Amino acid sequence: MVVGTVRIERDSLGEVEVPAEALYGAQTARAVRNFPISGLRPHPDLIVATAQVKLAAARVNHRAGRLTDEQARAIEQAAQEIIDGLWHEHFVVDPYQAGAGTSHNMNTNEVIANRANEILGGRRGEYRPVHPNDHVNLGQSSNDVIPTAGRLALLRATPKLVDAFRRLADAFCQKAQEFGNLTKTGRTHLQDAVPIRLGDEFTGYGSALRRAADRIAEARLALTEINLGATALGTGINAFPGYRMQVAEELSRITGFPLRPARNTFEITQSHADFAHLSGAIRNAALEVIRIASDIRLLGSGPRAGLGEIILPPVQPGSSIMPGKVNPSIAEMVNMVAFQVVGYDHAVSLGVLSGQLDLNVWTPLIVYNLLWATDILTNALEVFRTRCVEGIQANEARLAELAHGSIALATILTPRIGYLKAAEIAKKAWETGKTVREVVVEEGVLSPEEAEEILDPVKMALPQDPDANQC
Repeated sequence: MVVGTVRIERDSLGEVEVPAEALYGAQTARAVRNFPISGLRPHPDLIVATAQVKLAAARVNHRAGRLTDEQARAIEQAAQEIIDGLWHEHFVVDPYQAGAGTSHNMNTNEVIANRANEILGGRRGEYRPVHPNDHVNLGQSSNDVIPTAGRLALLRATPKLVDAFRRLADAFCQKAQEFGNLTKTGRTHLQDAVPIRLGDEFTGYGSALRRAADRIAEARLALTEINLGATALGTGINAFPGYRMQVAEELSRITGFPLRPARNTFEITQSHADFAHLSGAIRNAALEVIRIASDIRLLGSGPRAGLGEIILPPVQPGSSIMPGKVNPSIAEMVNMVAFQVVGYDHAVSLGVLSGQLDLNVWTPLIVYNLLWATDILTNALEVFRTRCVEGIQANEARLAELAHGSIALATILTPRIGYLKAAEIAKKAWETGKTVREVVVEEGVLSPEEAEEILDPVKMALPQDPDANQC
């Protein structure tokens, strides 16, 4: 019954006011009132994935004779419209909701049912001939729908993250080629160490990012095992024999992913270890990003009182009070995002370990954190690449100055004069402000010609193994 701007619906708890034009219904309206938490809406990939689950279930149930031609046709059309991007504004339940994602599942069931009835000439809220529970949710439970939809959403989202890592790796590898012959002083413990080439340093960054991408790509494959058809606890109650295999095959056709029924439905309903595995891979990748972005920030410090070995693209003024100051803004943004991703992983870990008995009810939290971690890290990596890494320049004069003045050049003398004597020369160079080359000539350890030849940082920086610097 429509009264002004609302309609009155009934559920098992009684009457509920629902906005007259809403495609959702009573249970969604209750959830909106119960969970005014973050102001956030479901992730678009999760909306699409849940509709894909409903589409697959409708087709399988129809073939089994459990839905009429009319019901199946209307449910399929409604689900496909959602998959195509329509009606997303009617998905309104906060990610922080009742456990197991029942509210999101019912939000989907109600939207599809109302839209299906509209397609058949009915009105919103009447649920004839298509009912949200009896038909759209037929042979399903929130306990298999939401974990399956979460896996599908992440299978859909994570390739973008993998690609972003690989593009960023490519950018570092391109810079490695550009900087290949530029010698610099290495650093360990933030202290001067033996010479290294700037290009080789950048190959390390590129290689680490490629490895991070590979680990995420490997971890996401575990998500292709789904528990759809397990229904409430793993027994498959209210489904039918063969449903699990059929719905997995149908969902594979719909999504293009190589999905397979769970080897053990009780395990996958209880355990979300595959989500934890993926989250760990993303967290570890974020840790690499933090390390690399911090290095870039440090190498570009200055311009006169820092390391100043590389020059970062100036993207914005760096200070509201100090004229001319330009900060490493992009690298700092990347680190903020990566820190947040590490926090998301902690929330995922708590959700995974808090599953109890026959069900992990924290799936909404787990999936939400993984999807948003994927999104923000993907975006940050793209900005890091295009607004920072691709525009990095080498400060060749500074690199040469520091490399030739490094006390650590004395390392090359150790096989010739012994560690202790080499240490004495290094100490004297430090105390007098002279170069190691100047000291060894003054001490008569090497002739000027020998010093020129032996204490050449360019030669010292060449890797002993030519294959050691592959990006």
